[in-house]
Amino acid sequence: MYGFLKNHWVAGAGLTSGALLLMVPLLRDVWPLGLLLIFLHSPGYMIHQVEEHAGDRFRTFVNQRLFGGREALATIDILWVNVAAVWGLDLAALYAGRYLGLGWGLAAPYLMLVNALSHIAAAFRFPLYNPGLVTSVLIFAPLGVATLVVIPGTSAQHIVGLALALAAHAAIGLLVIRRLRLTKPGLDTLPRSREPTST
Repeated sequence: MYGFLKNHWVAGAGLTSGALLLMVPLLRDVWPLGLLLIFLHSPGYMIHQVEEHAGDRFRTFVNQRLFGGREALATIDILWVNVAAVWGLDLAALYAGRYLGLGWGLAAPYLMLVNALSHIAAAFRFPLYNPGLVTSVLIFAPLGVATLVVIPGTSAQHIVGLALALAAHAAIGLLVIRRLRLTKPGLDTLPRSREPTST
């Protein structure tokens, strides 16, 4: 199962995003705007993942540009973060927004905005394209801001949403630290660890 997922999850994200977007006209008639916006974060994030991870672009960029060829991120890390954490959090935000109140779904826009800021900051740090930058600017920023404007969350709901988004991104940092501690410079480099994957 892992072998199948690591090779095909990006294509699955692209196809699933299209299927979810085709549901929007139907959902628009029965859901309030705020809930529909939370729903849109799932296909929006999947489109971003296609730009970011097709051809293993993001992992290669991080390992080569930031860590000099060391394997700071492995394919399994990318899979866990993007499929389990991101899709899981967006789905949980949708259910929370539907059954607990729209404000409890604000983790979805905060997740997008924190990610967008990281890509934009990387573009300033390294004055070149980084995988995911285009959709961060064209999808994440406007959708995330629009959702925060439309949904009048309480202070507690905003704090919880932002905390969850930051925790998800902090998990990536912890994965990087753990992986670097398990490797030695010059011995565990990107060419040695490259796997035949489309992520």
